[in-house]
Amino acid sequence: MKIAVFVSGGGTNLQAIIDNIKSGYLEGVEICLVVASNSSAYALTRASDNGIPSCVLSVKDFADRDSWDQAVLDKVESSGAELIVLAGYLSLLGDKVVKAYSNRIINIHPALIPSFCGAGMYGIKPHKAVLARGVKVSGATVHFVNENYDDGPIILQKAVDVLPGDTPEMLQKRIMKECEQVILPKAIRLIADGKVAIENNIAYVKED
Repeated sequence: MKIAVFVSGGGTNLQAIIDNIKSGYLEGVEICLVVASNSSAYALTRASDNGIPSCVLSVKDFADRDSWDQAVLDKVESSGAELIVLAGYLSLLGDKVVKAYSNRIINIHPALIPSFCGAGMYGIKPHKAVLARGVKVSGATVHFVNENYDDGPIILQKAVDVLPGDTPEMLQKRIMKECEQVILPKAIRLIADGKVAIENNIAYVKED
């Protein structure tokens, strides 16, 4: 299965996918394209170091969102990608891409949806909100993408305890390592193996 990975920053989740392909866990999965929302994303270096084609498609470089949306769709379709993976991608995809790849786009969110999600909840912000609210567990969610932020069917979730003395940065790092980098590759494998079905906006997972 060919996948296109969308990134905006350091690319730690991209690296986790690359590592799981190399280890054989994601057997038969190939990253055919990395799309970055900005040219300074270190994820582009990770792609280059691993011989993966990449490009930068920033909304601000186009006359309007519709033109950008079409450019993204054209690039992904020409790559042959069967699944789009948003791995720390901070832009909201356009309608054309979402419709063309309905139920073939997944995202990793750094909180347990439906808590601490939606517009504006990205990067360090969910972790700050978690600590400010005083909740005792947080984690990450892999879900399918629709036209709304963090609204598509949930595929996998993994939780960790919020520890006394946690800072947003400490919590972010722990969730990234113990949750995001575990369940994102797992979700990709489940989809590649045909073990995820969607019915009435609910994802049903058939695990071994």
